[in-house]
Amino acid sequence: MASYRNASFSFLVTLLVGCTTSVDAPPSPAPVADNTPEPNQARTYIVGIVPQQSASKLAKLWIPLLAHVGNNAGVQLKFETAKSIPEFEKRCADGVYDLAYMNPYHYTVFHESAGYEAIAKQADKQIQGIMVKRKDNPIQTIDELDNETLAFPAPRAFAATLLTRAALDAKEVQYEPKFVSSHDSVYLGVAKGLFPAGGGIMRTFKSIDPGVREQLEILYKTPTYTPHAFAIHPRVPSATREAIVTQIMAIDDTEAGQKLLQPLNFKGIDVAADNEWNDVRALHISIE
Repeated sequence: MASYRNASFSFLVTLLVGCTTSVDAPPSPAPVADNTPEPNQARTYIVGIVPQQSASKLAKLWIPLLAHVGNNAGVQLKFETAKSIPEFEKRCADGVYDLAYMNPYHYTVFHESAGYEAIAKQADKQIQGIMVKRKDNPIQTIDELDNETLAFPAPRAFAATLLTRAALDAKEVQYEPKFVSSHDSVYLGVAKGLFPAGGGIMRTFKSIDPGVREQLEILYKTPTYTPHAFAIHPRVPSATREAIVTQIMAIDDTEAGQKLLQPLNFKGIDVAADNEWNDVRALHISIE
């Protein structure tokens, strides 16, 4: 993620989101009793989106979709993100978000520690890590990245970091990891020649600025796994949960809903259950 000064960063997100919440200062989870709406006022639920891209880009992608689902479910779904993936992880661990869109590894961790329960996932899609390089870089395999400094979004980014680093380690490639906060920062750093290669995923690679993407090509693809989870905190009432799930499942039933999914590169959203992430659990990932 590009670096912002705190004041201008908070202003930008406020402008885009239409609220006063800053991604630089994490909110404290409000007790359920304090979140009770006034008569005829829809209750507000905070939706945390993992910061794979800049806050401004995420706001443009997600706010229309959340407004659509919330309006139809009779609630307000308030977009939030964090300035970095580690900060997002802390907020999930603290149960700040009522709902969250989190990577597969995050889901397995925060299901256990904070009680988040999967309710949906991207339809007909598996997540896959990729390593990208500049098109004019002559290397052909990841074996040739020995003794290089390579870009990754964050230590616990599942496909973009954990899966790609596992592939490098399996080939005994010696390298120095550099964590640059977001997928977009990885792609931009590689395009500028700051790194010979970096880790990402297909969805974010396809959604970056075409001028950046045209300078890059995919060097390596990892095996595939169950994708990101839409997960809900146990404090959300069951009736609200059911209403939200119903509306999420109905998004791609209409042309208007399909248009909301297109910017995210989603073909649809499917209902999901916790055991679908057992493939990720089977990796026995342990990070200090």
